Amino acid sequence: MCACLERLDSPAVSLSCVALELVQETSQQKLLQRIAVIACEQIGAAFALVGLIGKDDQPEAHFSANASNEDICWADILDDMGGVEALSAVDKSVILPLATAGKSGAALTQSPAGTDSLLIAPIRYEGELLGGIFVGGRTDSSPFTKEDQQTLETIAAYAAIAITNAAVLQQLTQCVETLTRRNKNLALLNELGSNLITSTDIDQILDKALAEIMDYLCLEAGEVFLRLEDSRQLKLVSHKSQRVERLWKKTKYRFGEGIVGQTAQSGRPRLINVNELTEDNDLTLEEFNGNLQHLVCFPLTGMRGVWGVLCAAASKDQELDELSLQFLSSLCMWLGTLIENIRLNLQQRRHAVLEERERIGMDLHDGVIQSIYAVGLTLEHCRLLMRENTQLAAKRIEQAIDGLNGAIRDMRAYILDLRPRQLHNENLIKGIQRLISEFRINTLVDVDFKGSWEELMDIPDAQATALFHICQEALANIAKHAQAREVEVKLWTTNDRAYLEIRDDGKGFSTHKVKMTLGHGLSNMQTRAYNAGGDVEFISSPGSGTIITAWVPFLNEKFTYE
Repeated sequence: MCACLERLDSPAVSLSCVALELVQETSQQKLLQRIAVIACEQIGAAFALVGLIGKDDQPEAHFSANASNEDICWADILDDMGGVEALSAVDKSVILPLATAGKSGAALTQSPAGTDSLLIAPIRYEGELLGGIFVGGRTDSSPFTKEDQQTLETIAAYAAIAITNAAVLQQLTQCVETLTRRNKNLALLNELGSNLITSTDIDQILDKALAEIMDYLCLEAGEVFLRLEDSRQLKLVSHKSQRVERLWKKTKYRFGEGIVGQTAQSGRPRLINVNELTEDNDLTLEEFNGNLQHLVCFPLTGMRGVWGVLCAAASKDQELDELSLQFLSSLCMWLGTLIENIRLNLQQRRHAVLEERERIGMDLHDGVIQSIYAVGLTLEHCRLLMRENTQLAAKRIEQAIDGLNGAIRDMRAYILDLRPRQLHNENLIKGIQRLISEFRINTLVDVDFKGSWEELMDIPDAQATALFHICQEALANIAKHAQAREVEVKLWTTNDRAYLEIRDDGKGFSTHKVKMTLGHGLSNMQTRAYNAGGDVEFISSPGSGTIITAWVPFLNEKFTYE
């Protein structure tokens, strides 16, 4: 005990030392103890008690000096005064005779520090009531004086500052601990993300993530149920526990079935006290021998719904606080998004395969099959010419052979890179002129072609290829179905589009019936136009011929607007 804390002739010096000592203490319990001891020493009291008031004006922590806490009850003293309101009404200090007291008076009178009166001073900080200091009877049995009241009031003022400082320091310490844990949580999430983001094996991702969670939070058991694709059923895919083989009795749950299914259906996490569960639950509680305390179930949620449920069980020695639950929530949201992305990627790959198959089918139909069909028309023409003009028939056979060789080349191109090489080494005008020349030879139908290379020289390759195949398909349809005598093919441009028009004077068809049962060739033309960013229109009626008009975006620098 330093000399400055003894009762000195200079109260100011003594109380200055009191202030210095109190503000250096940061532990609330030790601070209350020191305030009580100092109050006894400075006033020469038989005992002292320091009590705090917590939330909802309820008595909170307290400490007494020179008397046991069993002898003095902080709540009883407040009751004898008339409650917190009475203490709050005390201006600076007040002397309370124990003769008027109730339970506390009887206890204090019979206690080893027996006394007949209390000196009370409220502890306030900036007008807020924090608690009070109570000292009982002087050791020399003399009554309390005004100087004692002033001394206690000064100690109460210093105590208010010290208690507030200790509370602020405790809050700062808790904030630091919280930030430290959050940083640790974020570091673990970042590490998991770095290790798993490149993986596409969902089972491996969930197994690794669950193992990290179990180790980090020291959990008893953990399981992950994954939603089966295109269904509302959940299947157990990962389990971790050193105690039990299974957390839940079942390995499959439907949405809404049991705690697992209910979590998936609601999309909201659940924190469950195991002791409050009914006997008909699906937990394997008997295997934990009563050591299980809390159970949490978090949905693995993405943008398109719930993809699974993560369940974790904590023992009685492990508390799942708010930070732990926030960590689990963040991790489950991340896992849900990752699972969703992986499944969407797989789905896109499947769609890409289907689209590629469809493209190959269109290219084979527009390329190789049309070439073979042209060879068939040539050979059929040869059969008619065999008796009338053998030289011309021989020439047609040579053309058929060339056509077959071209089809073989196209097939090789499909095998090599799945792309027909029909417009690779020529521009759109030359490509369409070649199609028209082959059409004339194979059908003996007159074709009038109009188009300017200067207008189409800057058309992008994708758009040029689309128009080429649309023209190819249209001429093939005319040769097979139209029975036309004349055909007109036109190519022209506007400021932002390139147009292709094919007219014939054939037998036509009902566009209404064709839309109801769309043929393969017409749908190919429409698909190619859409894929190039354009469109195609069919105008026809029985006996009136057919007009096919297709357009694609045309980007030419000389038509670019600012």
